[in-house]
Amino acid sequence: MKKYIIYIGILGAGFFLGWLLFSSSSTNEIKHDHDRVTETDQMWTCSMHPQIMQPEPGECPICGMDLIPASGVSEGLLADQFRLTENAMALANIQTSIVGNGNAMDNTIKLSGKIVENEEANAVQVSYFSGRIERLNVNFTGEEVRKGQLLATIYSPELYAAQQELITAASLKESQPALYKAVRNKLKLWKLSDNQINQIEETGKVKENFPVYATVSGTVTEKLVEQGDYIKQGQPLLKIANLNTVWAYFDVYENQIDQFKKGQEISITTNAYGNTSFKGKVDFIDPVLDNSTRTLNLRVVLHNKNGVLKPGMFVQGKIKGVTPSIGQSMIIPSSAVLWTGERSVVYLKKNATQPVFEMREISLGKQIGDNQEVLEGLDNGDEIVTHGAFTVDAAAQLQGKKSMMNKEGGKVKTGHGEHLGMGGTAVVNKTGGHFNKNERVSVSKDFQNQLKAVYGAYLKMANALAKEDSKIVQSESKRVLYTLSLVDMKLVTVKEAHNHWMSLANEIRTSATSILNSTDISEQRNHFKHLSSHLINALQLFGVNEKVYVEFCPMADTNKGAYWLSKNKEVVNPYFGDAMLTCGEVKQIIE
Repeated sequence: MKKYIIYIGILGAGFFLGWLLFSSSSTNEIKHDHDRVTETDQMWTCSMHPQIMQPEPGECPICGMDLIPASGVSEGLLADQFRLTENAMALANIQTSIVGNGNAMDNTIKLSGKIVENEEANAVQVSYFSGRIERLNVNFTGEEVRKGQLLATIYSPELYAAQQELITAASLKESQPALYKAVRNKLKLWKLSDNQINQIEETGKVKENFPVYATVSGTVTEKLVEQGDYIKQGQPLLKIANLNTVWAYFDVYENQIDQFKKGQEISITTNAYGNTSFKGKVDFIDPVLDNSTRTLNLRVVLHNKNGVLKPGMFVQGKIKGVTPSIGQSMIIPSSAVLWTGERSVVYLKKNATQPVFEMREISLGKQIGDNQEVLEGLDNGDEIVTHGAFTVDAAAQLQGKKSMMNKEGGKVKTGHGEHLGMGGTAVVNKTGGHFNKNERVSVSKDFQNQLKAVYGAYLKMANALAKEDSKIVQSESKRVLYTLSLVDMKLVTVKEAHNHWMSLANEIRTSATSILNSTDISEQRNHFKHLSSHLINALQLFGVNEKVYVEFCPMADTNKGAYWLSKNKEVVNPYFGDAMLTCGEVKQIIE
């Protein structure tokens, strides 16, 4: 019995030791598994491309930078708030500013226009008698003439007969003074001088050819006759312009009219003279609106004694000190606003000492230069993101917060088949009179095909930039300008959309002209960035009957980021060329 009791005791002790051993091992295994899961939950992201999320460290598949731990800290934040790392803030160059009534960064309206002749200084040189031009002394358009200069010699049968009448009347001037006086006056009406008339009378000889002298000084802008032509009395021979002063004509859109008045100072620049500016004042504002373009002309008189301003030059005008019509409204930089088809949003920095952000919807008023009038949604003292708003929005999307693309918050679904309109919302077709510059407008196929030609020339320019061939870039900029000139603006029948297209076309033309006038690839890319933003807006608004990809590189423009258009989903970066040819991603698909 004692033996059995001992055996049972040993067996019990074995079970007890086994339980302790395996229990500890199991616990350690659970703890080990828990630690492994915790480690696996750590995600890694790219400071320049926050949409990249990977379960382990490595390199960013877009730009090749080392991934950093994704921050999951959200203590003390409200439901719609989110946090960025200080490193991401610095690398993305996110900038903020405090807003308040009338605090605009650049309260300036920009206008596009061109130089024309001063009509008040123009003259038309006419013939005062009929005849045949025996000799024309003006050889080409653009020739300078002086008052009193010989312009042409004319044979006139009428003048020949009138001279004979004068010689006969001179012999009868004592008996028929009235007849004599009438014949002399007749010759004076044909602009013969007293010396010429006296010479005919004294010599008794008839001149076959008579000279025509310039009555004004200036530049010949148009030759209306050629040597040997038969002309009638009063027929124009030449158009002469005095270019010591010229006019600059600017197009002012209907919604801008109340911002201008006579006497305002305006600074004018042209691509021909780089940073040189010309000062002038608003001299005249057309009282009649052009029904086809919904614009009116604003005129500025410019002194041009050196002749540097040539009629036909495109110019840009800037008028400073413009204020919104609504005194209590607020002004913010346009770069702070993200537009969707239905909403306008900005990002507020909610904590002065920490990078905590929150989306805010706002109501917009007028655009004033590079600034936007805000009617509702912001308060004095709010701090908003003015540079890098797209980067902040991308972070909001990844963290499931309210964003431009996701009004209600929650995780955003992304995938290969997702098609976005402006700012990620579906494009809306509009056929009525109401217009939103971020919604699709129904236009004719003819207009879309004309716009498609501009887009085709743009794609060739983008390809040349990617190959870093500045000469081809210049060549393709000419094609952009040519195809743009063929777009018939009258095909856009919705009034507001028509006005918006006019504004976009002017911006595209200005950027393409700047590219044409530059041989430096960096400068060309800078202008290409602006051209792209306006052409993107045009394609989003009107469409070109094919799928278009909007691509984005956050490292372009010294880490400020830049967009471009592409026919293919594959990224070919026009801002870096071979250095980072595949840096970027598809941000939007325009159907």
